[in-house]
Amino acid sequence: MIDVVMLVGGEETGAASGARFERRNPLDATVASRAPAAGTFDAVRAAEAASQAFVTWRDTGPGQRRALLLLAADCLEAKLPQFVDAMAAETGAAALWANFNVHLGATMLREAAALTTQVAGEVIPSDVPGSLALAVRQPAGVVLGIAPWNAPVILGVRAVATPLACGNTVILKGSENCPRTHQLIAQAFAEAGFPAGVVNYVTNAPEDAGAFVGALIGHPAVRRVNFTGSTRVGKLIAQSCAAHLKPAVLELGGKAPFLVLDDADIDAAVAAAAFSAFANSGQICMSTERLIVDQRIADDFVRRFAAKAASLPVGDPRGSQPVVLGSVIGAGTVEHCNALIDDALAKGASLAAGGKSRSTLMPATVLDGVTRTMRIYHEESFGPVKGIVRVRGDAEAIACANDNEYGLAAAVFSRDIARAWNVARRIESGICHINGPTVHDEAQMPFGGVKGSGFGRFGGRAGIHEFTDLRWMTVQTAARHYPF
Repeated sequence: MIDVVMLVGGEETGAASGARFERRNPLDATVASRAPAAGTFDAVRAAEAASQAFVTWRDTGPGQRRALLLLAADCLEAKLPQFVDAMAAETGAAALWANFNVHLGATMLREAAALTTQVAGEVIPSDVPGSLALAVRQPAGVVLGIAPWNAPVILGVRAVATPLACGNTVILKGSENCPRTHQLIAQAFAEAGFPAGVVNYVTNAPEDAGAFVGALIGHPAVRRVNFTGSTRVGKLIAQSCAAHLKPAVLELGGKAPFLVLDDADIDAAVAAAAFSAFANSGQICMSTERLIVDQRIADDFVRRFAAKAASLPVGDPRGSQPVVLGSVIGAGTVEHCNALIDDALAKGASLAAGGKSRSTLMPATVLDGVTRTMRIYHEESFGPVKGIVRVRGDAEAIACANDNEYGLAAAVFSRDIARAWNVARRIESGICHINGPTVHDEAQMPFGGVKGSGFGRFGGRAGIHEFTDLRWMTVQTAARHYPF
């Protein structure tokens, strides 16, 4: 068990009240970490520390910001063994997933370092003689980043890396499910030498989340908010931001469709679908949730996909044997997924692989013959239970793909790239991959969704747009005539 501390104004600290909360391992309920249960006083303290640091951080040169971000990437990677232990203890994640998280998190920091010289504007021709008109991007101020537990290093780093590159200071609010894991990110920034108050880390007990986040969003110094998590909570964040007229970037739930057209390379589709569906036990916003397969090849695809799913090892990630599927986050996921299985089987689906679970070690489960009368057709499982919908032709596949409230990631498999492109164009999603998995993230790409999956984009120049203010500024270089 590890005692977690917050980082506020460059100092490690607990909550002003002294209160703490426990995070327990989802497999055996042992205490994985204890963290400060911060309150509104602590929220104000963090916002004020970040605001004070912004006065000087905003004027640091891009070279200095770049150097610190690169050092932070090295410090993050050096903590790989600690991340593996922390993620296994707090979230039940397999070492394979923890390794991927740390690798991509470091890549995101290095990409952010490259962005420091890309915070650029433009000269705009003016109709006023002698007027030099400029569109200038400047850092917005304090950025609040709220990160989830499911890809804790990737999404924790993403919440703050580009804002820092743009000259903002940040507050990272750790997840109640993995405060120890998120603390390691804050420690990497501190070890890299970021000035006091530029990066702040805070935690709160689950029951205090609404008041604590509300206090942070409501603080005048906080000028941007980014949140990754459920659509339900994202709507609450959006309402709070709207009340204070503060821009938000929201990356929310998903129900990623994976379309297999009748001319697809089935082996390639099976390999990509298995990765997309069962990486981190299906607990990824981009996870393939519905496999939409043309009826003409469905029997062959289902047979191969079910065999692949059945071959994936499940086990305690803290053991000596490598596993693909570790523990899911908690008993709630088990109950939800078991209910989806029961509902689908009762309404005519068939079990192709896996089945119900009595513990958080859930097998890769495949349901064939899913129809829109079933809950799993509509609801995000956020677990290793996936449904196959059989369709006839491209038009029906597209209609099925769009028949849900979400729109984050999608995939289309076909040997005819022009055909696949035309199908992909009609899918309502912020991200779509042709002949690739739905789970695909690169630091430089514009990442985000549409519909119930949120708005705004992380990554690359799109991230610069989100975390800077665009100002129109002019310099009058010659005498100007006025009408009076």
